[in-house]
Amino acid sequence: MDQELKNSILKSGTTILGIVCKDGIVMGADRQSTAGNIVMNKDSEKIAYINSYLVFAGTGMVSDIQRSIKLAAAELRLKELRAKGRPTVKAGANLVSSIIYQSIRQPQMLQFMVGSLIAGVNEDGSTELYSIDPSGGIKLIKDYDANFGSGMPYVLGLLERQYKKGSTVKECIELAKECLLSSTQRDTGSGYGIDIFTITKDGIKKVLEKEIVSELK
Repeated sequence: MDQELKNSILKSGTTILGIVCKDGIVMGADRQSTAGNIVMNKDSEKIAYINSYLVFAGTGMVSDIQRSIKLAAAELRLKELRAKGRPTVKAGANLVSSIIYQSIRQPQMLQFMVGSLIAGVNEDGSTELYSIDPSGGIKLIKDYDANFGSGMPYVLGLLERQYKKGSTVKECIELAKECLLSSTQRDTGSGYGIDIFTITKDGIKKVLEKEIVSELK
């Protein structure tokens, strides 16, 4: 499995990231979708709402990512109706982890491959960020993560040097922007635009949506 994870980094052409701030979480992603060395889509939204309080950023096969989001949204809604209460962020992340774990252990012609970041806000206003690797392993993130996309080395290298614990959401928005721009400059699997979301006690908001355009000079 360790070798499969190492190989998946090269196959998952994308950049996603999540940063824990003192007053919330910042999540970002690029917009390029690839098939091998071909750019298939220049305007892919890699961060999606699971519901009103949970957001998902994924790297891997597009169809697998979409399936994970749809299943998670449906199952969490059922849990909410049965328990007559909203599931926690942790419960949502564990559900996605179980979906990924079960999917890769079923016989299939195509390998199921999804790495994800799950962030959300609980009913008490607290926020949490979880990272789920392509094998279904889950981890609570207390600082930052970029999962297993091809842009991960560029993002983590920059965050190692510039992230400061206790930074505000406003500060981390700028940091996330720099990470994404750095990745899109060097990673061939990332580019064409960036999206940044904030997750705070006030909810989930898309705060930045920028296109990266090549110019002839």
